[in-house]
Amino acid sequence: MLDILLNLQQRAPIKFELVAVNLDQKQPGFPEGVLPEYLKSRGVPFHIEEQDTYSVVKRVVPEGKTTCGLCSRLRRGILYRVAGELGCTKIALGHHRDDIVTTLFLNMFFGSRMKGMPPKLVSDDGRNVVIRPLAYVKEPDLVRWAEHREFPIIPCNLCGSQENLQRVQVKAMINEWEKRYPGRIDNIFTAMTNIVPSHMMDKKLFPFETIKATGVADADGDIAFDDDESCATPAPASVITLHR
Repeated sequence: MLDILLNLQQRAPIKFELVAVNLDQKQPGFPEGVLPEYLKSRGVPFHIEEQDTYSVVKRVVPEGKTTCGLCSRLRRGILYRVAGELGCTKIALGHHRDDIVTTLFLNMFFGSRMKGMPPKLVSDDGRNVVIRPLAYVKEPDLVRWAEHREFPIIPCNLCGSQENLQRVQVKAMINEWEKRYPGRIDNIFTAMTNIVPSHMMDKKLFPFETIKATGVADADGDIAFDDDESCATPAPASVITLHR
């Protein structure tokens, strides 16, 4: 993401400054010199925030339980605070297309809601604008680019190392779909941008209780029989920071 933003900085129609922010969570064996050395070699202003969230997570979360939830909440709060201290107006996160699709299924399977991660939003504290510049980029493309550019890869031995995470299992599921049916992840992602509220079931988005027949044809109305067999309805059966 930083590599892309540095290139955009040279040719985008708007002017912006960058500061790379990394949270050193004091994990045992964390190679703390790798990232600063790389950022210095690129001439990028950076800030390393040192907070021992590792000990907090290990103390609070029972052994064998997933640490991702607490870890992410702590990191988010720290990033919001640091962004304010640095005078930043945007927080850029590196989530990509596959992260967003995985989050959609996690929310559906375990939260009973259809919710992903948008490319841009206002943070829950109301003080920051969060952007995801890689939201439309496929993970395999990012892997190839990282290998081509020989970026330093820093492993996570906290939540990133837990194979029992639901996120890991859901990601494996959608990757298996992609192998069997190439293009499926793209289709799911595109569907998130092409929602028809009248054909979902959220009463807050569509007034089902008060809807009435108008006698006028509606192109978005229900179609009893779909010509496309792949979409046919089955017969009824008994969820980096930037300065501006």
